[in-house]
Amino acid sequence: MNIPIRYNLLSLARRRMSTTMTALGIALVVAVFVITMSLGEGIRKSLGATGRPLNLVVLRQGSSAETTSFVTRNAFFDMKYLDGIVRIDRSLACARTGLEESRFADQLVPLAAPETLLLIRIRRKGAEAGSNVVIRGGSAVSFLVHPEVKITAGRTYRPGLREIIVSRQIADRYENCGIGARLKFGRDYWTVVGHFSAGNSAFNSEIWGDALELGADFDRNQFSSVTIAASDEQAAKRLIKRIGEDPRLNLHAMPEIDYYKQQMVSAMPIEILGTFLATVMAIGACFAAMNTMYASVTARVREIGTLRVLGFQPKDILRSFVLESALMALIGGLAGCALTLPVDGVATGTANWQTFGELAFRFTITPKLIAQGLLFSLFMGLLGGFPPARSAARKSIISTIKEL
Repeated sequence: MNIPIRYNLLSLARRRMSTTMTALGIALVVAVFVITMSLGEGIRKSLGATGRPLNLVVLRQGSSAETTSFVTRNAFFDMKYLDGIVRIDRSLACARTGLEESRFADQLVPLAAPETLLLIRIRRKGAEAGSNVVIRGGSAVSFLVHPEVKITAGRTYRPGLREIIVSRQIADRYENCGIGARLKFGRDYWTVVGHFSAGNSAFNSEIWGDALELGADFDRNQFSSVTIAASDEQAAKRLIKRIGEDPRLNLHAMPEIDYYKQQMVSAMPIEILGTFLATVMAIGACFAAMNTMYASVTARVREIGTLRVLGFQPKDILRSFVLESALMALIGGLAGCALTLPVDGVATGTANWQTFGELAFRFTITPKLIAQGLLFSLFMGLLGGFPPARSAARKSIISTIKEL
């Protein structure tokens, strides 16, 4: 015979203060857990949204990131016209990018973009310290192989000039990144001429400029990587094999999607730290729930005796008190999840351990994280409520009847 759940709800309502304080402690634990996990989810969403299925990233043999790779200019020209690389008419390339025909050297433009990655240090707004930010040197073809990059204000950079465009998220977080502002790096100042957005991709963490101009400024006579667009899946496989087996190139190619998925290791330290903090706080929350329930058992000896006299068995009392603790924890879990909702979509950043630059992303609260937070709170309630519930169930009718 089950004790009605209404009995537990009325008991929680009678002990408003202790119930509220315990639920708040659990709410804070759940909020920390969900917010920390949302950081990892935001990183995965940013990196997972980067790359196109038929794009290949070409790096030096042995390199796992563009910042530690180099591709010579001769190697690029050897790859540029390989079979299997998409070629589009120059007029179509202009229509897609909004750039002048003079920006494209070929009538049939091969979608192979040589790119140079560099790290520059910029001061964050409202902070004394700066952070490493990736600056990507590209060409007009870069806008074709990365079509998610769209100019949102101003215009794109012009080749041969000291001009750059800055992602909207970087511009919001760092000084001297507004349109018309000048950033000092390399040998001199560079002028910001536009802002861009790249959807949810990792390109939102970057500054873009002309590869040849940046290379000259930093004495780089080679590129960091080449991004090529294959015509289909079979062509992509042939290109990977062809590039990897050519001893003259000393390069290897991999799908762009896989390249950015490898960088998801950046989410791991945050999630480990968040799990550790949540676990330590959860232990305290479990003891709080246990203390609350023990106090409840002590104050309700008469009620327990009455329940036994009415015919309820020890297992019924055990189940009822565990349920009551779980309900209290679930209330705290719901409150904790509600506390996290305002941070959903808030922009932030962390270090990318592959490129050693800033990775801009957004807190991402998903239904899955909310469900995990609620299960976490339920676990704390069950763990903290079981010992006092067992203590209540073990009370004999004789010991309790004396209190009546």
